[in-house]
Amino acid sequence: MKKFIICLSALSIIACAEERLPAIEPDVITEKTPNDTDDPAIWVNPDDASKSIVFGTDKDTNGGIYAFDLDGKIIKEKCILNVQRPNNVDLRYGFQLNDSVKTDIIAFTEREKQQIRVFSVPDMTPLDGGGIPVFTDETDRAKRLPMGISLYKSPETQKMYAIVGRKAGPKENYLYQYELKADSLGVVSGSLVRKFGDFSGKKEIEAIAVDDEMGFVYYSDEMDGVKKYYAEPSKGNERVAFFGNDNKFSEDIEGIAIANTGNGEGYIIVSDQQMGYFNVFSRKDNSFIKAINLSTTETDGCDVVTTPLNSTFKTGLFAAMNDDASFYFYDFSKLGLE
Repeated sequence: MKKFIICLSALSIIACAEERLPAIEPDVITEKTPNDTDDPAIWVNPDDASKSIVFGTDKDTNGGIYAFDLDGKIIKEKCILNVQRPNNVDLRYGFQLNDSVKTDIIAFTEREKQQIRVFSVPDMTPLDGGGIPVFTDETDRAKRLPMGISLYKSPETQKMYAIVGRKAGPKENYLYQYELKADSLGVVSGSLVRKFGDFSGKKEIEAIAVDDEMGFVYYSDEMDGVKKYYAEPSKGNERVAFFGNDNKFSEDIEGIAIANTGNGEGYIIVSDQQMGYFNVFSRKDNSFIKAINLSTTETDGCDVVTTPLNSTFKTGLFAAMNDDASFYFYDFSKLGLE
């Protein structure tokens, strides 16, 4: 009987392995960071796309934002080091620094200092005077520890916002939205413009992504589903949609990447962390399209661009964190979505 049970168990393992989707191997695996990778953000160089940079967080007390070229090599002079537990990172183009100067920026959370940071790209100059405090009205320290962040540049007003999540929060108003402004000296500060976003209470909210063109913010309520709100503060705080909650995910719902393929079309790509898959939803109506296996494990963050970059990434780049302290890069066509 014991041998029979062992045989059945072995057959079950084989069957499960056979049922998995075929793994798609990355085109590039980056050099490893010292601690724990978490979330990437892709900057497309407007002058030479082949010199684009992928920024990725290395999450620990002695963490940093690491910069990688398209071959996955660390660009030491573009890294931001000695950051106290950076978690998520995001990027936007054309932030108005003063009347005559615009710059591209990255923003990331620095959890242990209870703040967010803002740097210019690609010169990597700090713009925030040392940091912008967040969740300052909370008395419970656990509710002041920022995790997720996404930037939003309003197509209506050209204002720049940071939408920030945290390690723990209430059932309502889990997210805070800050308008980012530079003063006459070019120092960026953040003013709170609204609180929004419901929370199931099941685990936490980390991954946040904003579709600037369509005007929506998406976030992962990790063991509940993907929630969608308006990104424009003037459009109110009512939830617009809720999806991915019908057994599409095995457990944690994590990183979100928005692939814009033009004319309102595209994809919302969301990490199914414990399954090792990515679930793909329609950008247009958020309906489920398919799951894909990109051979990563325990993926937290991901990002995507659909701009041709070089001979390796001819149709764009999808970047995803892997749990061995690296990031995996794929030509966008490998996802099989076109």
